[in-house]
Amino acid sequence: MFESLQERLGSILNGLTGRGALSETDVSAALREVRRALIEADVALDVVRSFTDRVREKAVGAEVLKSIKPGQMVVKIVHDELVAMLGEEGETIDLNAPAPVVVMMVGLQGSGKTTTSAKIGKRMMDRQGKKVLMASLDTRRPAAQEQLRQLGEQGSIPTLPIVEGQTPVDIAKRAVQAAKLGGHDVVILDTAGRTHIDEPLMAEMADIKKASNPHEILLVADALTGQDAVNLATSFDDRVGITGLVLTRMDGDGRGGAALSMRAVTGKPVKLVGVGEKMDALEEFHPKRVADRILGMGDIVSLVEKASETIDAEKAAAMAKKMQSGKFDLNDLADQLRQMQKMGGMGGIMGMMPGMGKMKDQIAAAGLDDGVFKQQLAIIGSMTKAERSNPDILKHSRKKRIAAGSGTDAAAINKLLKMHRQMADMMKAMGGKGKGGGMMRAAMGGLASKMGLGGMGGMGGMPDLSKMDPKQLEALQKQAQAAGMGGGLPKGLPGLGGGGLPGLPGGGLPGLPKGGRK
Repeated sequence: MFESLQERLGSILNGLTGRGALSETDVSAALREVRRALIEADVALDVVRSFTDRVREKAVGAEVLKSIKPGQMVVKIVHDELVAMLGEEGETIDLNAPAPVVVMMVGLQGSGKTTTSAKIGKRMMDRQGKKVLMASLDTRRPAAQEQLRQLGEQGSIPTLPIVEGQTPVDIAKRAVQAAKLGGHDVVILDTAGRTHIDEPLMAEMADIKKASNPHEILLVADALTGQDAVNLATSFDDRVGITGLVLTRMDGDGRGGAALSMRAVTGKPVKLVGVGEKMDALEEFHPKRVADRILGMGDIVSLVEKASETIDAEKAAAMAKKMQSGKFDLNDLADQLRQMQKMGGMGGIMGMMPGMGKMKDQIAAAGLDDGVFKQQLAIIGSMTKAERSNPDILKHSRKKRIAAGSGTDAAAINKLLKMHRQMADMMKAMGGKGKGGGMMRAAMGGLASKMGLGGMGGMGGMPDLSKMDPKQLEALQKQAQAAGMGGGLPKGLPGLGGGGLPGLPGGGLPGLPKGGRK
């Protein structure tokens, strides 16, 4: 979502950090470029002006100009102001109210209200153990109520039975009453939308609010809307009084200005973001992590959280035990590849690692894409059980059969086998270095050093820039520059597109909390 903004801000700030001293003219020139980058990213003009004014006020001062590396302080100031723009702390849906807690979903037609309602309902059931009832109040859009009912069936979420001829206000009253009688913890009201804001829509929202007394009113907005999203949020807030925002399509290739603008203009927190079409493609919004990613600092915390959700603890433990004996066959390799796919694939993982944004071109040139995963899984899937367990028996005739079955060639099969051998050797070498987490950290630590990301504490967590002094910031910047100026991917990444990703043993990542899947 923020890819273009990340590239622009990265190049601007790199020009500052490379200098020994900064003048007010340097800062002003850089801020002009920052302003232009934010406007191109569809951030509202008032928000851009306020942002650059605050940065200039803090950046142009004696303390900054006399520091060893003033450019580092400018990076820190921009980072802090981005966090302030997005909201200091992430907030989630508040359920601290007498049951049933009413959550009212509002927004324009096509923003994804119905799908988001079902995603939130499933999230509350799966993660918080809540008993949820959903009700569609959209009596105008054809099959809107039927759509919510089908989504409820897919996610095993109860929905209010459809009664023809009822008004949205009547449905809201019936939903709240049914939730009370049924002992539900939460009732989600999926209201109707329009293609544009009009008086009948606002009057209807106000009537529903009065009838249902919602504890949370969430505005669902398309993150690709651009600056018009600010007008949308302001209008709904003035007439209905929203308590939070949910941004959909945050996985798209848009410029992301809505996310930066809406929070700043309305003062309402972004509580959740939609990152895909699947029912579990909904994430909490963490301002600091988003700011880190915009400035190319990665998001290791989210990466580890995603790993903890997708990795099966029992499988990981069995894998660790198997590796200690030096065994690692093609079935194990296939498990590793599938788990990486669940975590967002190569692009998703690399995007969360510090410094990787600068290496995008090198990564693309090396062929590190998710299509390679699919090809390698197809090759393994075309093998017999005996071949997967014992790759040494794969001779020319077998490879020819596997190539035909997987739509590949002998060269692709040989690359896969080479990657497997390298990983198996590494597993055997690591066999005596301890169990589980230690082995995972060792593997990822080795990968980090090969990719120029050494000294990151085993990649177990993100540094807190707000607590760093100029010297520490200087060291961090040198580290990031080293990662971004490698002149191509370092050697020793066997397998993927000519090499592979050595070792995610047990499907694990450093700092992974015990307990596995939530």
